[in-house]
Amino acid sequence: MAHEPRSEAPVSPSRDATDIRAELDSASWATVLAPRLAQFAAVARHEHVTRAARELGVPQSTLSRAMVRLELDLGVTLFARQGRTVSLTPAGRGFLASVERALGEVERSAESVRADADPQSGRVAFGFLHTLGPETVPALLRAFRADHPRIRFQLAQNHGEAMLSGLRAGELDLCLTSPVPDAPDLVGRRLDEQRLCLVVPADHRLASRRRVRLAEASGELFVSLEPGYGLRRITDALCAEAGFTPRVAFEGEEAETLRGLVAAGLGVALLPPPLVPRPGVVELSVTAPRAVREIGVAWLAGHPDTAPVAAFKKFLLGRRGQLIPD
Repeated sequence: MAHEPRSEAPVSPSRDATDIRAELDSASWATVLAPRLAQFAAVARHEHVTRAARELGVPQSTLSRAMVRLELDLGVTLFARQGRTVSLTPAGRGFLASVERALGEVERSAESVRADADPQSGRVAFGFLHTLGPETVPALLRAFRADHPRIRFQLAQNHGEAMLSGLRAGELDLCLTSPVPDAPDLVGRRLDEQRLCLVVPADHRLASRRRVRLAEASGELFVSLEPGYGLRRITDALCAEAGFTPRVAFEGEEAETLRGLVAAGLGVALLPPPLVPRPGVVELSVTAPRAVREIGVAWLAGHPDTAPVAAFKKFLLGRRGQLIPD
């Protein structure tokens, strides 16, 4: 349950420490102390309440009360006072060292966030499928950076479900995935489609063919990506449309690993075309059902974009139909 914020009314040094502790039970130390840390550091730096108040732009009386309240909350005397001139006690010096580190970390964090949002040199956290890594994504980034040479990218290769989790967790701004997600908390836009081939060993009974109906592979062992990968779901759906459930003998995480398993005669696979031809396998066009996978871009619904993310999103949406080379 949320607690009402505590009043900042003037406090008396004679208040019992038990009363102070009771108030602190309703809030964390960070919540209670954070607003006063910069004030404490300014007073410690100037060793004078009036000069510190002038720097902070607050009334001297307000700052004095805040420092008394800070000491009461901590139950420790931080300052030795001679009028408006103050000096740190040993406890105050120890506290100041920690406060300065904390304020420095806040400053660095704020600068990092601001730098990431800079329109000219900000950062985009971009995820994509492993199969798009060798060719598609490098070509996209090269084209985008022709007009945005200073924008930085944090790249993540993973399977579709992991990337959607990354969007939800705030770890990714955008991702290229397949199939295009259909979820209320995500936005997905179709960009292109990529044909899938039935990959068979070079000495397979179908290897002399150029085209094949997927149903002709119903009796074969399949090698496939693991459950959770988009291509695995597409493979299962296409086989179901062809009238059978694939018997999966081996599961992996990389399309090229699966090609190696096919070349070794351990099964057949539905895969996107390779970047370069792979010895020991034959890639067959699938005539029925239509074997393609949609490639799309996804992002978190209702999530405001920084300027770099907005620019890259606009660029990707402008590549509809041009993402995957023929």
